[in-house]
Amino acid sequence: MTDGIHSEPALTKGRTYRISLACAGKGAAELTFVPANAGTKTTVPCDRSVVQQRITAKAPVHVDVDGTRGSTGVIAWQISPL
Repeated sequence: MTDGIHSEPALTKGRTYRISLACAGKGAAELTFVPANAGTKTTVPCDRSVVQQRITAKAPVHVDVDGTRGSTGVIAWQISPL
């Protein structure tokens, strides 16, 4: 989890998507977007539960998921069109 996820997925402008994330390990991860209004900053607990939210692609979207201090584990993620 030290590298996190840093991606600029190819999303179609004007479409809405669902991002699903799961973290397994200890601690939590923080999900953020650039631009910030593409989605909501969210904490993803590393308890294997799935966190989902909508992404609105008004412009190119950059997705970042970083482990919080002291967190260890792995992160799985998927973006699907709605």
